[in-house]
Amino acid sequence: MAISFVRIDDRMIHGLITVRWGKEYPMDGIIAVNDKAANNPVLKEAYMAASDKKTFVWTLDHFNSVKDKVLNSSTRYFLITKNPQDMEKILVDLSFVPGDIKTVVVGPGNDRENAIKLGDNQSFTPEEAASFEAIEKAGYKVEFALLPDQRIGSWDKFKSRFGY
Repeated sequence: MAISFVRIDDRMIHGLITVRWGKEYPMDGIIAVNDKAANNPVLKEAYMAASDKKTFVWTLDHFNSVKDKVLNSSTRYFLITKNPQDMEKILVDLSFVPGDIKTVVVGPGNDRENAIKLGDNQSFTPEEAASFEAIEKAGYKVEFALLPDQRIGSWDKFKSRFGY
């Protein structure tokens, strides 16, 4: 079991990821995929320092080049992207199948212009909604939850707000 948890979180790696979600889903390390973070040495170092687990911050291209190695690893990883579009690229465009994981858990999304608020600290744009729809159409359940005990519902509950 190489991937134990799949998450979209605009903060990517922080204490709640390793502590709270780590209790729900056992893991030995974190793979964060985001081109901007991976190409910024200061950002990359900050993300890697946020966890006491083995942590990688990769570009989409690098992830694509090592995805089979990740799947065949005996290490259990959390796979996290900063935004829904990156997760769509991984699960839909690259056809990456994270083992038997069929749920993508969506965490924080900042309030911003054109974003629709679904719950506390969970606001998403029409572009992000299009990625949720594509991920769901690829066979995954999209679940909105800041924490394991703070689930506000699945994409089915919210998709009509975005015209789906």
